[in-house]
Amino acid sequence: MMKKPNLSFWQIWNLSFGFLGVQIGYSLQNGNTSRILEALGANVDKINYFWLAAPLAGLVVQPIIGLSSDKTWTRLGRRIPFILLGSIISALAMFFMPNSGNFANLLPALVFGGVMLLLMDTSFNITMQPFRSLVGDMVNDEQKNLGYSLQSALINFGAVFGSLLPWILAKLNVSNVPDVGEKVADSVIWSFYIGGTILLLSVLWTVFRTKEYAPQEHAEFNNIDLNAPEVKEKTSIIELLKTAPKIFWQLGLVQFFSWFALFLMWVYTTRAIANQVWGEAAADPRSLSFNEAGDWTGVLFAFYSAVAALFALSIPSIAKVIGRKKTYSYSLIFGGVGLISMYFFHDKYILFFSMIGVGVAWAAILAIPYAMLSSALPANKMGVYMGLFNGTITIPQIVAGAFGGIILGVQKGAIFYNEANVKCIEPANKGLFSGDAVLMIVVAGISLLIAGLAVASIQEKTE
Repeated sequence: MMKKPNLSFWQIWNLSFGFLGVQIGYSLQNGNTSRILEALGANVDKINYFWLAAPLAGLVVQPIIGLSSDKTWTRLGRRIPFILLGSIISALAMFFMPNSGNFANLLPALVFGGVMLLLMDTSFNITMQPFRSLVGDMVNDEQKNLGYSLQSALINFGAVFGSLLPWILAKLNVSNVPDVGEKVADSVIWSFYIGGTILLLSVLWTVFRTKEYAPQEHAEFNNIDLNAPEVKEKTSIIELLKTAPKIFWQLGLVQFFSWFALFLMWVYTTRAIANQVWGEAAADPRSLSFNEAGDWTGVLFAFYSAVAALFALSIPSIAKVIGRKKTYSYSLIFGGVGLISMYFFHDKYILFFSMIGVGVAWAAILAIPYAMLSSALPANKMGVYMGLFNGTITIPQIVAGAFGGIILGVQKGAIFYNEANVKCIEPANKGLFSGDAVLMIVVAGISLLIAGLAVASIQEKTE
C-alpha cells in the first residue's frame, strides 16, 4: 500500500479554508436566530421548536450526502461538488432569513423565518460534512491531529468574526433597533449579507486551490481494490451501523452530552444574558436593551471562538504529552465549569471568564472526535460514516429542542408579540424553571461535565 504523502501547511490550510466562511454563517445563525425569531413574534419557550427542524433535517441529509460523496467522482473532485452546492444554498438562505418580515404576502413572517432557518442549517450541514471527509481523504494518519486542529482553528477564526459582526456594525452606527414598521435591526440584516458573501468567496478558494486524489490514486493510498465485490455492492445504513467500529459508538456517547449542552447554550444564552445583566429593561424583544444583550452574546461567542482557535492550534502538542483522551476529557470538564459559572455572574465583563472554558471545550469538540474516528474508518466508506456520525450531533439537539421549552417555561411578565404584531405580556409562571433561561445554561454545563467523564469509555485504535 502506498502511503499518503505529507502535505505542506498551506495545502492543509487550503483544504479547510472554506470552513472559515461557513463558520461565519453558522456563528451568525447561532448568535442571532433566537433574537430574530423573538422579534418576529416567537415566545422564548417556543423558540426551541423552531431550532428542532434543522437537526431533524441534518439527521436525514448527512448520511445521504456522505454516501453520495463516497461514490462521486467529477472534474471538480469527490467532496468539493457538495461543498460548493451547500455553500450556494447557505448564502441564499442567509440573504433571506433576516428579511422574513418582508415576505408576509407569501407566508407569515415567523413561518418564513422558520423555513429559512431549516434551509440555512441544512445547507450548512451539506457543506460541513464533506469538509470533514475531505481532510480524512487527503491527510495521512501522522498529520490528522494537525489537519483537524487546523480545521478547528479556521472554524473559530470565522466564528470570531461572525459573532462580532452585528456588534461591529452597531459601533459603526448601523441601526441596532428595528426601523418603524420593521422587525429586525439593520445591524443584523447587513451582518447576514456580509456573512453570506464571505461564505461563498472562502468556499471558492478551497474549490480552486484543492485537487482531490483521483479514484485510482485514492485506492492505492488506501489499499482498496476498485473491482472487489465489497466496494461495488450497496450496503444499507442499518448494516453500516451494525459493522461500525466500537469507537464510533463510544465517541457517540460523549458527543450526545456535548451537543446537548451546545444546543441549549446557543438557544438560551441571549435571553439568559438579557435577564442576568439587563434585567426587566430587556423583557421586550424589540427593545434597545434586548438588542444590546443580543450584541453582547455575539461578543461573548466571538471571545470563546478566539480562545478555541488558539487552543485548537495547541491540541496536537498537548495530546502528544498527555494523550488525546485526557486532552478531550479535561477540555469538556473545563467547558462545563465555565457554563455553570454563568449562573453566578451579573456583570457582562466577568462573563468573559466563563467563556474561556467554553472555548477550550468547543475546540476539542471540533477536532479530537474526528481525529480519533477517521483513523478507524474504512477509506471507501469515510463519507457515509462521517454522515452517520453527524447523528451524534443532531440527535442530542433534537432531544434538547423537544424538551427544552417544557423545562424552561415562561417567566411572568415576559413580553412577546402575537401574529397580529400586538404586544402581549405573559400573565403567569409556568414550566419547571419559570422562564429563568440561565438555569438552562446550568443544565448545559452539567451535560458537558458528564461528557468529559464519558471520555473514559473510549478505546482508541491508535494514540
